[in-house]
Amino acid sequence: MVAMKTRMIKVLALCLVLTSAAADAASWTSQRGMFVVSYRSTLEPIQINKLHAWLIHIENAAGEAVVGATIEASGGMPAHNHGLPTRPRVTAELGGGDYRLDGMRFHMAGQWQVTLRISADGNTDTVVIALTL
Repeated sequence: MVAMKTRMIKVLALCLVLTSAAADAASWTSQRGMFVVSYRSTLEPIQINKLHAWLIHIENAAGEAVVGATIEASGGMPAHNHGLPTRPRVTAELGGGDYRLDGMRFHMAGQWQVTLRISADGNTDTVVIALTL
């Protein structure tokens, strides 16, 4: 009986892992150190095959909000060698370094990367956000 309960708990825990996202960090520094990015999803937890948006916050290396940025989003699953099933794009600058990235969707469980190419104040840098669904 105890062994059966233990197995059931393990199965439930695995189900939770497969249906919710875990970001590998709270914020990400761009490759050249120009920007620091954080995000939160409008869908919590992130679910497989559910279209949603991310609210992105961008600061410069000095911790100041980045306004007027141009952001290009891409991504995929490196282990599976495929990209995102959608073409996310920034649809609004919300002020104070915040941006709305619409069109996010992940179609399967596993390790994902979302790449943001940020251009602001004459500087361009890339941030790679790793997450597990």
